[in-house]
Amino acid sequence: MTLNQEEHGPLLAVHSVDEFVFSVPDLGQARHFYTSFGLDVRDEAGALALHTFGHAHRWARIVQADTKRLLWLSLGIYAEDLPRFERRLTQQGIQRIAAPSGAGTEGLWIQDPDGLAVQLRIAEKSSPSQPSAREIPPECANAGRSPSRSRAQATRPLYLSHILLFSADVDSARRFYEDALGLRLSDRSGSAIAFMHSPHGSDHHLIALAKSDGPGLHHSSWCVPSLDAVGIGAQQMVQAGYPQGWGLGRHVLGSNYFRYVRDPWGSYAEYSYDIDFVSPASEWPAADHPGEDSLYVWGPELPQDFVFNYELCESLTRTGTRNTP
Repeated sequence: MTLNQEEHGPLLAVHSVDEFVFSVPDLGQARHFYTSFGLDVRDEAGALALHTFGHAHRWARIVQADTKRLLWLSLGIYAEDLPRFERRLTQQGIQRIAAPSGAGTEGLWIQDPDGLAVQLRIAEKSSPSQPSAREIPPECANAGRSPSRSRAQATRPLYLSHILLFSADVDSARRFYEDALGLRLSDRSGSAIAFMHSPHGSDHHLIALAKSDGPGLHHSSWCVPSLDAVGIGAQQMVQAGYPQGWGLGRHVLGSNYFRYVRDPWGSYAEYSYDIDFVSPASEWPAADHPGEDSLYVWGPELPQDFVFNYELCESLTRTGTRNTP
């Protein structure tokens, strides 16, 4: 349900990551990876569309090109906010750009400080408006409580929780997403990483920004309903030929339990359970945290290249051989 003007008053902010679009060298590999991950992968005009089962929204599209690269980001806004965003962007001197090849021309197209094409378009709110589902094991009652391995269902994510973008200047990018687009800081760790939510209500972070030498997509994060779903998802990806990644573990910032699975091009898809939620129009106690708290409370040692931006390394991305099934 869309909030009307009276409900969200003078607040001006994007409400959702409506869609992210990226390219890869091999759509067949992408289909195998994301189908194995538990998404509803559909063919669409020569590209792949990523859906979650039981949800009508299209969360992402994948097109074929020579390298893996984040192409553009579409952010959802309310219809009555379109002229207000036009005025704000003009007041801040933010130039409009032409839509990238293959993208729709509706809404407003601009660039973030790293040169990523960003679209503001009218869309229904797809970010959550309440905390994510939490399936908790029942209390002990003289009977086994574990699900049966023989009956365990494959993990199927519920919705896109957030994306993490690489940035050459996290502080500059954070100011852009705050001042121009209305997102709010949830937490950060110096100038290395920042987590941002929508004041219209979203998970702890809708967009996160991590220090690199340039732009790129580090990971997409997908909500699952239980810790078992995280573990089963990790297992199903190993069985599908994708053993590399990080986790299981638990984050400090966002509080979610996680398993990151490395894709064939060096980025990740994350199973996320029980992430913090920021209610609409609420104040989150944003803080600057020590570096050790920016990653995890517990879990295995961080892979050495976990925060390496492979989109900036064309010789690796062009091969498309990492974790090939």
